[in-house]
Amino acid sequence: MLEGFPLSGRGPDGESLAVDVASVGAARPARAVVVSSGLHGVEGFFGSAVQLAWLQGVRAGRTAIPPGTAVVLLHALNPYGFAWRRRANERNVDLNRNFLDAGEPYAGAPPLYGRVHRLLNPDTPRLGADLFLAQAAWAVCRHGLPALRAAVAEGQYEHPSGLFFGGRGPEASTRLVRERYWDWTRGAAEVAHLDLHTGLGRHLDCQVLVEPVHAPELGLYRARFDPARVVSVAEGGAYAARGVMGAWLGRHAEGRRYRFACVEIGTYASLCVLRALRAENRAHQFSTPGSGPYQRPKRELVECFCPASRRWRRASVGRALEVIEQAVAER
Repeated sequence: MLEGFPLSGRGPDGESLAVDVASVGAARPARAVVVSSGLHGVEGFFGSAVQLAWLQGVRAGRTAIPPGTAVVLLHALNPYGFAWRRRANERNVDLNRNFLDAGEPYAGAPPLYGRVHRLLNPDTPRLGADLFLAQAAWAVCRHGLPALRAAVAEGQYEHPSGLFFGGRGPEASTRLVRERYWDWTRGAAEVAHLDLHTGLGRHLDCQVLVEPVHAPELGLYRARFDPARVVSVAEGGAYAARGVMGAWLGRHAEGRRYRFACVEIGTYASLCVLRALRAENRAHQFSTPGSGPYQRPKRELVECFCPASRRWRRASVGRALEVIEQAVAER
């Protein structure tokens, strides 16, 4: 079954934007496996490739779905960012910082973020040489890479034009997921959810990141997936962000057995990825669409989150498919 959910906004050529949902397997499942892509728009290139490869495996008979199981593919949860080659949506919101509970204020920022705000978010077009890497290296020496990475990426709600902005309220994609998610899983009492991401970790490393809310079941994750890939965010393996989709769904599972993990494939060094995010955000705000200063940073951003290397693309899709197969398999 295939459904489309149109959202407001248009792509670069005026095309309409939508979130697509495909369901395969049992009509009334006891368990569902959800695979979502493109929550960070530009990462949708990788996520789409994985979802298409999995569907091709089903069609060719290489992939089996156990009885009583449904697999649900959520495609391009941030269609604007995907179309415009951005991580954020049309209001510069990082959707994976936008899932806050009712009454939780969309306000605040890590203290260290404020100290590097001007470095991360220039308020003018680029003029002359870009000294970001040198300046960032100094910030790393001063604060340490783990502290800087955590402060930058946790999510901030004070600088609407800045990186990792969590928004002023729930965005359209956020509302869609919150309202329809449990309908998409067709009443399954057990749900395993893999959200596909790139750009964090060493080149071609495949990590299964477990959010703090799911940390008490860490042993179950390690039993189902390759234990060498499972990383607990609560144990300091990565930054713990506010407003994460899977954490919100875990808090609102209402008696269902819900487990969530981010599948992260590494691409480039973290400062290179941060430089590309900074350059694209600057170009999107201050450069003329279609111009060289506008297009170059967007090409660089795509490279940082979906490298052109055939080896990276083959290996990354293969590793993500392995994790999906482990989630789908009966135990």
